[in-house]
Amino acid sequence: MIEVTQGDGPLVLGLPHTGVYVPPEIAARLNETGRALADTDWHIERLYAGLIDGVTTVRTRVHRYVIDVNRAPGGESLYPGQNTTGLVPLTDFDGVSIWRDGQAPDAEEVEARRAAYHAPYHAALAAEMARVRERHGFAILYDRHSIRSRIPFLFDGTLPDLNIGTNGGATCAPGIAATVGDACAASGYSTVTDGRFKGGWTTRHYGRPGEGLHAIQMELAQSTYLAAEAPPWSYDKTRAERLRATLRAILETLSDWRP
Repeated sequence: MIEVTQGDGPLVLGLPHTGVYVPPEIAARLNETGRALADTDWHIERLYAGLIDGVTTVRTRVHRYVIDVNRAPGGESLYPGQNTTGLVPLTDFDGVSIWRDGQAPDAEEVEARRAAYHAPYHAALAAEMARVRERHGFAILYDRHSIRSRIPFLFDGTLPDLNIGTNGGATCAPGIAATVGDACAASGYSTVTDGRFKGGWTTRHYGRPGEGLHAIQMELAQSTYLAAEAPPWSYDKTRAERLRATLRAILETLSDWRP
């Protein structure tokens, strides 16, 4: 369920939410809302494909409704006091239940899923971060995400196009946040750093700049590259090509960064 492509550069690209695989025994317990898999990071792997050579990628094929590999393994909230979804979500991003009545997993099952799907993803990611740091003296994790631009259950109003997460600057060197911020500011897209999304568990866990491990999250509004933020979640090539130019600039500047 874990796909790893090794590169020789300093960048490691995470893909935690593009997978759509749900084991049949779990899919049977999802209700109609859950089976729609609406909270997928649609087409992110296609959007970033071929933008830059030499990068390492780590991806899970498992859908976030099975278990969310970007949540803390202990289940604690990353955004206390705000609506969010958990390690194994009980609702979708609109706050609507995704499980058939009485079919939501209990604590024992959540732990089994953590061991089966969450732990292997992070074992692979940690191994690649260590390998890249050994080669270059540092490693940069760029965690790739996307989300609908309007979700009242999670945030007010419309999300900016490009949302950079560094947990208040704690997860990467200032120069990394600055180079990404500058590329976004020059793009013509709306952008914010550490707004509603400050970086998920992955960014916060791996971002240890003092150890040569840097992490930054990019949360894209899906309006920037989808034909519509609704089924069938079609990829809009014209919108996507414009966005790809900005993403290429971001990855190139990160690849060129040195401590």
